Amino acid sequence: MTLLADVQAVHEDADLLVLQKPAGLLCVPGRGPDKQDCLSARAQQHWRGALIVHRLDQATSGLVLMARHIDAQRSLSHAFAERQVHKRYQAVVWGLLAAQVDAWNEINLPIAADWERRPLRIIDQTHGKPSLTRWRLLGHHYAAGTSRIELEPVTGRTHQLRVHMAAIGHPILGDALYAPAEVQAMAPRLLLHASHLAFAHPTTGERTAFDWQLAL
Repeated sequence: MTLLADVQAVHEDADLLVLQKPAGLLCVPGRGPDKQDCLSARAQQHWRGALIVHRLDQATSGLVLMARHIDAQRSLSHAFAERQVHKRYQAVVWGLLAAQVDAWNEINLPIAADWERRPLRIIDQTHGKPSLTRWRLLGHHYAAGTSRIELEPVTGRTHQLRVHMAAIGHPILGDALYAPAEVQAMAPRLLLHASHLAFAHPTTGERTAFDWQLAL
């Protein structure tokens, strides 16, 4: 495993990288000199020419896939666009979800941009884009009044998981955008974590999977 400035590579080969992004780190550079430190810049220091394939929100931790060359990037980007990459997340949410442990449930609520409060998103039955999230309960923390869940975004809207969980009354702990102040204060960071990636290797076609569990 390669360790690079608080970023670990759980896999590297001639075609791709699978990196562990910490919470608070951008995937790509932002606007301004204070936003140039990011996952892609750190990766390129060690793997010259490494290319972003997909992104996580700055506040979200977890597994990120990068390509080592343009052909791999095209192949992996196509796989993401065609929903051929299997992604799962883990989160801790406010409240005790009334659901059977390990049984999959769905949230099917359309999401639109909140133009007056960009970059926020809202549920909008008229103008929103179809948005589907699968989730299952992993367990309750009764003393804290929270639930640990696994999430699977079927569509890939901006902030989808955060918006959907807030919409059903169970915002993610530490969510500075969609949770009320008391839920934000229950965690020092957003407790949303990209825990699973599975895809076909762009060169060999072999099905490959990686996991990194949310540590609390």
